[in-house]
Formats: sequence, C-alpha cells, structure tokens
Amino acid sequence: MTTWGRTAKIAFVGSHGIRKTTAAHAFVNTLQRAGRSVEYGREVVRDNPLGINEGATGEAQLWVLVSQIRQELELAPKAEVLVTDRGVVDNFAYYLRACGMRDLFDVEPLVRAWGRTYDLVVRLTPDIALRADGNRSTSDNFRDEIESILDDVLPRFVRADRLVTTAASAVTDTYDWWPLAERLAALVGESLLADGVTHRRRRTARTTTPHPGDATTPQLGLGLESEA
Repeated sequence: MTTWGRTAKIAFVGSHGIRKTTAAHAFVNTLQRAGRSVEYGREVVRDNPLGINEGATGEAQLWVLVSQIRQELELAPKAEVLVTDRGVVDNFAYYLRACGMRDLFDVEPLVRAWGRTYDLVVRLTPDIALRADGNRSTSDNFRDEIESILDDVLPRFVRADRLVTTAASAVTDTYDWWPLAERLAALVGESLLADGVTHRRRRTARTTTPHPGDATTPQLGLGLESEA
C-alpha cells in the first residue's frame, strides 16, 4: 500500500541523446531522499526486436508504444511515484515518422487518452551534441525531425500546465530537482516529505533565470541547498 492517496506519474520526454535517462535517475533519487517509494520505467525501445533508429518500421514503433503502456500499467501500482524514461507522446512522434506521418494503426486516440495519465511531463530540448552510445542514432537530421514532430504533438496531448520544458545542457550533477518534486506532490495533494523524514530545504543567494517557454514553472531553476 502506498502512503499517498494515489500513484503520481511523471515522464521525461524528448528526442534521443538529450540526458533523459540522467534526469530521470536524478529525479528518482530526489524522491527517495524525501522518503517516497518510487518505481522507474526504463526506455523500452532498447529491447525492441524489430529495429530502432531511422530504419524502424511502423510496426517496430507500434511495439514500443504498446510496451511503454504495458510497463506503466505494471509499475504504477507498486509505488507512490512512477518516473518514466520516455512516455507515449514522444514514442508517438517516432511512430509517426516511421509511418510516413500517417497513423497507420489508428493509435492516436489511445495516445491522447494515455497522455492525460501523466501528472507532469518534462521535455528536455536538444542543445547538446549527440554522442555515440553503440545503440541510438547520431544523425542530427533524424533528431531534428523528431523534435519538429514533438513541437506539434506535445501541445495537443499534454496540458500546458502539466508540461515543463528545460534545456538538456541544464541537466548536470548540480541541477536541483527538489522544486519539481514539490510541484508533483502538490498536484496530487500530498506532502513531499514522508513521515519521519527531517530533510529540509532553504533558498540560497544564487538566482537563475527560468528557461524560455516554461512560464508555468518560474521556480524550477532556483538554487536550493540542504539544511541540517
């Protein structure tokens, strides 16, 4: 049984090679420091037996979409928060490209409905160079195509007040995810700190400027420190 009244769900989305996995893991760690139980949904495309990257077929990307939803269904009941590396919306962007921008299998209604199940969606934007990892494509053109599709589908499938946008270059070891965790807790009407957890936060003198396009979260970039 979870302490929160329901499971909260947050997805880190975008094209490939933009530190989504790093951000998701850091956010999981933040929630755990607050004493919350967390499940992590890893990127399912790496297990795709039908092919990935530019040559992926519509069937291959359909496999990814279905697998993403299956994973979320399995993990969500197990913790207070489910953090996912990707979501259905960015996987839908890869699907559309693979299908020649046609919805060959009529999955848009499902994606639209499932998009409403995320309490927050964090979009990382690609202001860093692609690096070879032996798996994902290093083509800038391919990544740009996906980003262009995301520009169209994200506003249609994710409410503006549930979408957070930040640059990939901001995701470093010093990036503070605590304000976002507090926002997620507030959305489900719960306290971020679990009973018995005495960790507190305080503001520092450092100030930052919010990333353009994220007018709904002006506090996301505040410098915060632990206070004993």
